[in-house]
Amino acid sequence: MSVRIRLARGGAKKRPYYRIVAADRRSPRDGRFLEKLGTYNPLLADDSEARVTLNEERIRHYLQNGASVSDRVARFLDRAGITQGLTKQRGTGKRAEAIAAKKAKDAEAAA
Repeated sequence: MSVRIRLARGGAKKRPYYRIVAADRRSPRDGRFLEKLGTYNPLLADDSEARVTLNEERIRHYLQNGASVSDRVARFLDRAGITQGLTKQRGTGKRAEAIAAKKAKDAEAAA
């Protein structure tokens, strides 16, 4: 069974609320899951501490045992300092080129 850490949507129409869960990859988005690992409330302000809550101990446990992470949850984990470099910049447009150029410039400055 391959485990994935991802979001499961709850809440009312136009009032989203998400649980961060560990689930079998084949399970439906809002369906069966193994364990609840945190919450995400996008309606709260960006600087609010209650916007994203994470159970770091259990997340680290699942990551050590080979769980994969969805893109959105990877951003949360990077921001919380649990993982580094999981977030992928996607795209091939001007914005992606600018990001790549900035990374290269930062790497040269660090060296």
